Amino acid sequence: MSKKLNIGLFGFGVVGQGLYDIIKTKNLNLEIVKIAIKNEDKERTLPLELFTTDRNELLNNPEINTIVELINDTEAAFEIVSRALSSGKNVVSASKKMIATYLDELIDLQNEHGTSLLYEGAVCGSIPIIRNLEEYYDNELLHSISGIFNGSSNYILSKGFLENMDYDTALKQAQDLGFAETDPTMDVGGFDAKYKLVIAAAHAYGVIVNPNEILNIGIQNLSANDLQYAREKNLKIKLVPVAKELDDKHVAMFVLPKFVTESEFLYNVEYEYNGVTVQAAFADQQFFFGKGAGGHPTGSAVLSDIAALRYDYQYEYKKAKAVKELEFTNNIEINIYLRYDDEALVEDLGFEFIKERFYSGSYKFIIGKINLQKLIDNQHRISESKAFVAFADQLTGVSLASETKQTAEVF
Repeated sequence: MSKKLNIGLFGFGVVGQGLYDIIKTKNLNLEIVKIAIKNEDKERTLPLELFTTDRNELLNNPEINTIVELINDTEAAFEIVSRALSSGKNVVSASKKMIATYLDELIDLQNEHGTSLLYEGAVCGSIPIIRNLEEYYDNELLHSISGIFNGSSNYILSKGFLENMDYDTALKQAQDLGFAETDPTMDVGGFDAKYKLVIAAAHAYGVIVNPNEILNIGIQNLSANDLQYAREKNLKIKLVPVAKELDDKHVAMFVLPKFVTESEFLYNVEYEYNGVTVQAAFADQQFFFGKGAGGHPTGSAVLSDIAALRYDYQYEYKKAKAVKELEFTNNIEINIYLRYDDEALVEDLGFEFIKERFYSGSYKFIIGKINLQKLIDNQHRISESKAFVAFADQLTGVSLASETKQTAEVF
């Protein structure tokens, strides 16, 4: 029989309200006791006595046994979650940046205090990818995980490709619909997708990586010329995070716009939808699809975690606990498309093998192989010069740099 959950809810924004809408339609053994908010002057749809601006009313209340954290402040979220876990309360969170940044510490807190932190809603909205990586793929060798992890950027790309809408108008629509924040950098810059990738890779490979070490280049510099090139080649542009095991010692991760072909699952993932492709050694290729933005889709994932806590569910972090010498590396070679104005940038990126090059009066581009570290070293220049970078190959085009291969062979 399930135990009753008395919930302290932090945050009553889009996801918090979406969660409440879903809960009130269900007959579950749980109760929202108190809701902590930041702005007490904002008009609310629920009785005022349910709200407080004092987090201690939730964290110090012995009747509350479960904390649900849905706020948009990384440091405050970490303090709330760590205090709750340390005091014996289980936690559900959807704060992807906080979890990705502090995952090592959060795992230690769970182990030390015997509490549980669940965060399905932090990665890809309504898609249950974390639970699947934990349970279904726990003994599976995963070659790669990739996909569309951010509904806001995908909405903008779909509007541009399918409806010929310019970037600024598409962004404004995404903001009006609540898919993108007033400052959209987290979404369109690939940061949101990177944090989600860090979390997913921890469960897929047992490797916990500092997000600051992972390259993320977004879609801010996308132009009509890039979309026209994609159309001419019968391709689409998607913002795609990638985690790929290169051999038994190395795993690579990055976030880049990517040209996808008609044969790829991601080709038909449009607007605010997300898609995750898992390439496994034995299960082969599998695809997960669902809404990745909006209060109700994410709220449903949060509720799934809450329901699991009624039966004392915990992540076991099986692959992280396994003895394995897998390390993260940026020393890889990939094929990229670069649309640019600055010739010096092309020289500094050091293309090792050029597949295609084009000059015209309006724009110029080059496609070829480079070391990922070169992109990292020149990331600021790429942004400032309004150049657009896209991953221009299938995942089979990702390989260790030659010097890393030689080092791996020695050991």
